[in-house]
Amino acid sequence: MPIIAKRKLASFADVFCDRGAFSAEESELIFHAAQANGLALRAHMGQLSETRLGPFLRFKPASLDHMDYVNDADFPALAASDTIATFVPGANYFLGLWRYPSARQFIEAGAAVALATDYNAGSSPTLSMPMAMSLACTHMKMSPAEAIAAATINGAWALRLADRKGSVEAGKDADVTVFDVRDYREIPYWFGVNRCVLTILNGVATGPLCPEESTG
Repeated sequence: MPIIAKRKLASFADVFCDRGAFSAEESELIFHAAQANGLALRAHMGQLSETRLGPFLRFKPASLDHMDYVNDADFPALAASDTIATFVPGANYFLGLWRYPSARQFIEAGAAVALATDYNAGSSPTLSMPMAMSLACTHMKMSPAEAIAAATINGAWALRLADRKGSVEAGKDADVTVFDVRDYREIPYWFGVNRCVLTILNGVATGPLCPEESTG
């Protein structure tokens, strides 16, 4: 970890704290080492079993991801912190898990929530943010507006990039996606199809379809 930090090979240290992975005690040691080396912190936590959040929130992690199993007593401390709870429902879908994060409980407690694909070959082989948003609406009872906010500005906060990413504002990077829909609520409504017709990164069109490539 000191070598990684010195060479600036990473911005965050991420630990998988759960049953069958790192224990809470081991994860705290990793957090201590990461903090000592100037790395920002995040963790995959509560996917398969419950881990009390208090010992980890004192490290001020940027986000805690998965969060399927959270003790009710931990919600006030989470809501009072700057830590984002990042949901990754694609993993629940692909693994055939019956339980999804209780998004309404997080939101009603005042915790900030984000959405991510958790793209990886083992448990969530999807690149589709609209699919993650659709699952958030259908399986986690988030509203379309909540899902879009979670996928954009709150996701930027989870990455500590909200000063320049996540919303269309003067002074921020011109990162925009354009969808072929009549109403923003259609973005999570359509699943398994790609309604995105254009992406713009730093003001430059990058795909999936640039105007000259469009077939209709």
